[in-house]
Amino acid sequence: MAGRAPLRAAAAGTIVAILAALVLAADQFAKYLALTHLPLQQPVHVIGNFLVFYLVKNAGAAFSLGSGVTWLFTIALAVVAVAIIWLVATRVRSRAWAIVLGLLLGGVLGNLSDRLFREPGFPVGHVVDFISTPWMIPAIYNVSDMFITTMMICVALLVLTGLRLNGTRERRARGDDETILGADGDGPGPDAAVEGFGDQFPVADPDAGIPASERGLPPLTDEEQQAVEREERLAAEREAQRRTGSDGD
Repeated sequence: MAGRAPLRAAAAGTIVAILAALVLAADQFAKYLALTHLPLQQPVHVIGNFLVFYLVKNAGAAFSLGSGVTWLFTIALAVVAVAIIWLVATRVRSRAWAIVLGLLLGGVLGNLSDRLFREPGFPVGHVVDFISTPWMIPAIYNVSDMFITTMMICVALLVLTGLRLNGTRERRARGDDETILGADGDGPGPDAAVEGFGDQFPVADPDAGIPASERGLPPLTDEEQQAVEREERLAAEREAQRRTGSDGD
C-alpha cells in the first residue's frame, strides 16, 4: 500500500502551530486554576495518594529538579523552541513528526512563558507546578512537563523506527544472518546474477542441452512431440535388433 504523500511546509507548520497553541492554552489555564483555587505548598488529596495537588513555584527545571540557575533553564527552553520552529520550517514533512514536535513545542512554550512573565521577573520567573503522583514520580510537575516528557519519548521512538523528518524511512542495514535475497525477499530475479558472489552462482543458460540447430525454434506441438518419441523408440528397437544379430553371428 502506498504511503501518504509528504506534507507541504505550510501544512506541517499549521499542524505544529495548532497543537502547540492548544498545549500552551491548556497548560496556562491549568496553572491559572491551580493558583486561584489551591493553597500554596499544602497537599490536596484528589484520589488518596494516587493523585495529589501540591502547589509550588519552582525555580528549577522540569519536575522540580535544580534551582539557583533559573536563567540557564530559560535559555535552554528558548533554544529548544527555536530549534523546533527551524526544523518545522525547513525539514519536517512527516505527519508523525509534525504532531510530536507540535506537542513538544507547546510544552516548552508553557514553561518558557512562566520563565519570562511570572514572578520574580524576566527571565527568572518561577514555573507553577501542582501535580503530584508520589507512587510513580517523586516530584511535582505540571501539564507542560507531561507533554515535554512524553513527547521526548516519542521522538526517541521515531528515531529508533527510522522515520525521517521528511517522512521517508531509513533502509535497515543488512545483517549477517540475512539471506542473499535480502530482508524483504526482494532479491534478484531468476535470470540475474547474484551480486557479490562472482562465479559461485552463475546464471542458468536457458539453451543448455538444446542442439545449436534447434535453438530459437518454437516449441513442438503435442503431436510433433509424440512423433519424435515414436521415432526414438523405433531407432532404439532397430539398434537393439542389430546388436542381437551381431551377437548371434
